Amino acid sequence: MEPKPKKLLEQVREVMRLRHYAYRTEETYVQWIKRYILFHHKRHPREMGRDEIEAFLSDLAVNQQVAAATQNQALNAILFLYQKVLDTEITGINAVRASAPRNLPVVLTKAEALAVIQSMAGPHQLVAKLLYGSGLRLSEALRLRVKDVDFAQHQIIVRDGKGRKNRVTMLPARAAAEIQDHLVGIRRQHQQDLGRGFGSVYLPFALERKYPNANRDWIWQYVFPAGRIVKDPRSEEMRRHHLHESGIQKALKQAVRQVRIAKKVGCHTFRHSFATHLLENGYDIRTIQELLGHKDVKTTMIYTHVLNRGGRGVRSPLDIG
Repeated sequence: MEPKPKKLLEQVREVMRLRHYAYRTEETYVQWIKRYILFHHKRHPREMGRDEIEAFLSDLAVNQQVAAATQNQALNAILFLYQKVLDTEITGINAVRASAPRNLPVVLTKAEALAVIQSMAGPHQLVAKLLYGSGLRLSEALRLRVKDVDFAQHQIIVRDGKGRKNRVTMLPARAAAEIQDHLVGIRRQHQQDLGRGFGSVYLPFALERKYPNANRDWIWQYVFPAGRIVKDPRSEEMRRHHLHESGIQKALKQAVRQVRIAKKVGCHTFRHSFATHLLENGYDIRTIQELLGHKDVKTTMIYTHVLNRGGRGVRSPLDIG
């Protein structure tokens, strides 16, 4: 008896896992593909093509008024479906495009950044210190493994960052000792998990199959593990994942409210502030580009515009004389 053919979304998940996409990306792509199919009244994607893709993307821009990044995310998900799962090449898409915002990033002063961090506590505060002190994205900080923090070389290795690239950034001296103390407690917790028959962690790039015992090794554990053990949605094994992004975001929001900063501050604001303050301290744009992991220096150049705010350094006539 032949096995029952897999449903389309099951095929999407299978291909994404073979290509080592992050689980969060997998969930996002599946949701966009569902929306695309429902938009066209549950027609199978094989029966559709460029015209239907353009109609869906245009609706997102015109009627739902999504941001440009959101529309691009939907396009990437649909193209993945056609190219990688259905083996169909789609070219020449000409949808109404959402307009990209031209806003400069919000940046904290050093005093503001430190005040917010000091108003946080525990692992949340340590994560915030790495966002500001190392320029990490929130997802990169939460996915750090023990082996990625090099205390001897005073550096952090960011693996599989945005664009699926690796890079090296600095480990702030003011955070190193605290992270070492933090890891003492995390290692004790890991030993307790092992004693209870748990202690395994998700391993990327099929390493779990290649090294079946490595998922319990100390060096592979998350620097910021979650407070409880849950079922892994991919393997259904009971594991301790890393802290959830929402916990850090809530702690940050509370800290900003506590220190009464009248700016729209999110976790990524620390990364913007990291880059801007390095520029202020005289570091060259190429160095900052590498630390941030930007593919194109033009992306990094926006921080030079941030420094030019306030009349591009020109004194107001109200202040002259």
